Parts: sequence; structure tokens; C-alpha cells
Amino acid sequence: MAQNDRAKSMSIQFRYAPEILSRFPQLHSRTLLVDGIDKKADSTAEVARLRAIADQRLAAANEGEFPEIQAWRRAFSTMGLKPTQYRCASEALLRRYRKEGVLPALHPLIDLCNAASLAFAIPVAVFDISKITGTMTVRLAHGNETYETFGGEVEHPEPGEIVFADDDGRAHARRWTNRQSGWSAVRPETTQALIVTEALHETADNDSAALMSSLAGALAAIWPGATVTGMEPL
Repeated sequence: MAQNDRAKSMSIQFRYAPEILSRFPQLHSRTLLVDGIDKKADSTAEVARLRAIADQRLAAANEGEFPEIQAWRRAFSTMGLKPTQYRCASEALLRRYRKEGVLPALHPLIDLCNAASLAFAIPVAVFDISKITGTMTVRLAHGNETYETFGGEVEHPEPGEIVFADDDGRAHARRWTNRQSGWSAVRPETTQALIVTEALHETADNDSAALMSSLAGALAAIWPGATVTGMEPL
């Protein structure tokens, strides 16, 4: 790996704007930096392990009954969003998985993180570090940020919605991880990634720690040569 690429991965920062932390004091967030991934790895076994956990939970209750999901629905309601119109990433995944019984294979890292989100009912966002400039901040949108869809179209978030934005004013996710941008999505050529988990329910701290521990172990098994580093949000 080129030295400048490695330096970039080590210097990436992730933070929350003060207004987000004051508005949602129950928020628990954890991050991982992964250096050394590739598209050729096989995540099938780890994905199957995590999906089995999701299967057990869904056999006992609908995802809408999970405390993790209910907490996000309450948060979305306080933001003026209809919970059934704008679902958090984990609820959207669980709902689709419950109906279809499968999720499409996209990339070994994405498949792993989606499976972890299913198992823990906690949103897991994954970003290509090479596409992030400076610090990634979760904050209220000004309305002039640039957001690129997976189809390549350019949008501007509505003022006041919660976005993941970098120092260039590029929005990497809209409506609080519900819509990740195509700009920084993991691609076949991605080698470094930022993984972010966020939870709001009563046992969020312990559950988020368990999720990240499970993910870190899976990453080490799938990419034995990769470097996995935990990072506390600023």
C-alpha cells in the first residue's frame, strides 16, 4: 500500500455535532477502521452465522417489536419523519429479509455488515475511506451539501435533516444513515473502509460493543492480513 494511502486511513476522523448529542443523549456509536480488504474474500460462513441469529429473532417477533427498532422509530418521529416512510437502515434490511428470505450478495464486506445489522437490529454504515475528505461529521444539513445517488444523480439534502458530511461539504448519507450515497459506497476496488454503528435503545452500549466485537472477529477471519482498528467518535 502506498504510504499516502495508509496515512489517510490513519488520519480519518469521525464526530458528532454538539446539537446531535444534546438532542439524542441516549445515542451510542462505535466505529472501526479496516485496512486491507478486497472483493475476492469469502464471507459466506460469517454471513450465515449472523443470519442464523436474525432468523431466530424474527421467528419470535416481527422486527417492529424489537426494542432497537422501536427506539429508532421514536427518534425519526421526533425529527418529523414518518417511521413507516423513512425506516432506519436495520429495519429496512430486516423487513426485506423477512419478506424475501435472502439479501443479494454485493461485496463480501457489505454482505458481512448487512448480516451483522440483521443479527443485532442495529444500523451499520460502511464507507470507502478514499472518498472521504477530512472529518466525517454527523450534523444537521445546511442544504448546500452535495449528495450523489447510486444512479449518479446529484441531490442537496433538505436543511435540518441529519447527514453524514465531510469537510468538502459532501453528504455521504442522508436522513441519518437511511440513504447512503453512491459516492462513498464500497466498490470492488475498495481497500479501506470506515464502519459505523449507531443505537438508541436502553441496552445500546452493551449491544453495540457486542456487535463490534462480532464484526472485528469476522473481519479477522475473512481478511487475516487486514488491520482492524477501533476508533472513538470525537
